[in-house]
Amino acid sequence: MQSQQLNRLGVLETVRAVHEGCATATAIVQARLDIIEAGNDDIKAFVAIDPERALEEAARVDAGRYKNGLLSGVPFAVKDVLDTAEYPTRYGSPIYADHQPRADAACVRLARRQGAVLMGKVATGEFATQTPSEARNPLRVSHTPGGSSSGSAAAVAAGMVPVAFGTQTTGSIVRPALYCGLIGYKPSFGLIGTAGLKTLSHTQDTIGVITRDVPDAAYFTMGLQGARTAGHGIERPQIALCRSRQWDYISSETHRAIEELVRRLEASGARVVPVRLPAMLEALAIQQPRLFMFEALQNLAHEFEMHRDALSTRLQTRLTAAAGVTFDEYASIRQQVQRGQQMFADMMQGFDGLLYPAASGEAEAGHQEAGDPRFGALWSMLHVPTVSFPCDVGPTGLPIGAQLVGAFGEDTRLLAAATSVSRLATQP
Repeated sequence: MQSQQLNRLGVLETVRAVHEGCATATAIVQARLDIIEAGNDDIKAFVAIDPERALEEAARVDAGRYKNGLLSGVPFAVKDVLDTAEYPTRYGSPIYADHQPRADAACVRLARRQGAVLMGKVATGEFATQTPSEARNPLRVSHTPGGSSSGSAAAVAAGMVPVAFGTQTTGSIVRPALYCGLIGYKPSFGLIGTAGLKTLSHTQDTIGVITRDVPDAAYFTMGLQGARTAGHGIERPQIALCRSRQWDYISSETHRAIEELVRRLEASGARVVPVRLPAMLEALAIQQPRLFMFEALQNLAHEFEMHRDALSTRLQTRLTAAAGVTFDEYASIRQQVQRGQQMFADMMQGFDGLLYPAASGEAEAGHQEAGDPRFGALWSMLHVPTVSFPCDVGPTGLPIGAQLVGAFGEDTRLLAAATSVSRLATQP
């Protein structure tokens, strides 16, 4: 296969090409390295990369070390809040400029054990917060790629890798993926082990992936666990169209795009039922920033006490404000979250997915902001899986779209529904 063909292979296509002998892992990795070399100075997705090391790892795949690996030869990138033993891990902060972990994060090691090839580390917002990285949106470099998984989305959108690990505490996978015209999959909380992740909010931090289509996201994520996915959709999915106060913050174009998607779904035979987010869950979404602040102050205690001046002004302000969240308030929020999780489980009975906005509209111009994270807040709190996808383009030609939310632990069901819905959303 020619280089131009190799660098367009998705996750499933890469594994198939390597297993069937149509292409070597070395050739596939070299094709991606060529794209990185040509474009990273402009996109600024990768913050640490070693081409020789990546090629050595690919050569071990070709030598048969991972002959039966479910992810053999798949080049992948890692958000720089996940530890790597062979690359520095800086967490998007000057405090850790020289930090070199001794071990890979669990998800990184699992991917490599299945034969995936680590290409390097990609940019993150400071400690996976809203302070932006230097990464640019490959669709329009004058615009943000979103955050905090900015480098992850940028690397996939630029064709540098077919898949990248991201993390989400509020909306940090689903929004960057959408801004860059990709698929963002945040699994059920804990589906991917967080050992080796720099903790920000221990009740919400979730590791997920950004890819070009839903079957790739499903295959890579389940492949980490040694499981296979068929990649099939659901012929007539049962969808809840969920409205809430947050719809007041979406653009008219996003509103029309979701309405058009509903029309297409119904025309294809899907069942779409309008529902209203219960008042208790509306209130819970509003409290998510206070839960986040309380836990972030705990988990960044060392950085806040010992290196405060090295933190961004934005993060200093949020951590200072966290002192206003009492332990009693925090405990109360945690109790409400538990009740909310049961309420949402009951609400999802009979549905394959819940349709909801993923972002207010197109990616914003400039690089000082990373976009409004509110549309992922509740789902991160409730620990439920979500898949974001583009539906249309906005007035300036950048993607707009939605997300499909599933019941906790029903990831395979959600991914099957999202395969069908996302394909329908992008049909001409």
